[in-house]
Amino acid sequence: MTPARLARATALASAAAVPALAALHAAPVISTFGPLRNAAMPRLAGRGRPDHVALTFDDGPDHLSTPRFLDVLDARGLRATFFLLGSMLARSPALAEEMAAAGHEIAVHGWHHRPLLLRGPRAAYDDLARARDAVADATGRPPVLFRPPYGVMSTAAQLACRRLGLTPVLWTCWGEDWRRRATPQSVEHTVLRDLRGGGTILLHDSDCTSATGSWHTTLAALPRILDTCQERGWRVGPLRDHGVPGLPCG
Repeated sequence: MTPARLARATALASAAAVPALAALHAAPVISTFGPLRNAAMPRLAGRGRPDHVALTFDDGPDHLSTPRFLDVLDARGLRATFFLLGSMLARSPALAEEMAAAGHEIAVHGWHHRPLLLRGPRAAYDDLARARDAVADATGRPPVLFRPPYGVMSTAAQLACRRLGLTPVLWTCWGEDWRRRATPQSVEHTVLRDLRGGGTILLHDSDCTSATGSWHTTLAALPRILDTCQERGWRVGPLRDHGVPGLPCG
């Protein structure tokens, strides 16, 4: 084969491989479809014991809002799992230390709240590693759980998680509390509409990636959500106590 033909064949092969590589990179995005995830991927969805509900928060720690959530939980003797952003943690490392000392489970939400599908293997690894190390430095112990921004995984992120000892976990229901039009009533209704025993709730203790002031809405909805869980006989706690098969304890 002449050099020209070899170059042409190589270019054609490369062009054909690009769509396949892109599809492989994006394959885990199927897990973002809630009904499929809840039915077919119970560990990823965070489905645990039927008498328990896991309470989780994303996007903190925020020195303005997170302490308000901690006060509500402390008043009820409850603990939760907080998926922290490294960029927020860098602003309030003492708060993360306080959260861990109070018994809350601290996990990783990445350093920046950016879609993983837009990052290659190196960028995904660097982002997760930086956030994991920041959490470990602030709390004194390495985190074991990871929740991707927007709930969207990629093959690169999965490989990074394996290298870093992190297990991805999403949720079974959320409050859509990041929306500007959300109200305490809508957040409560949206959570409870899909919540079953063994479910994992996603809320936000910070508005750093949500509508400005949205944390006030979430905070107002939280007591009623907790009351309903109690009325239905469900204990509320962090993912480490949730009994998800195959999920490591923090």
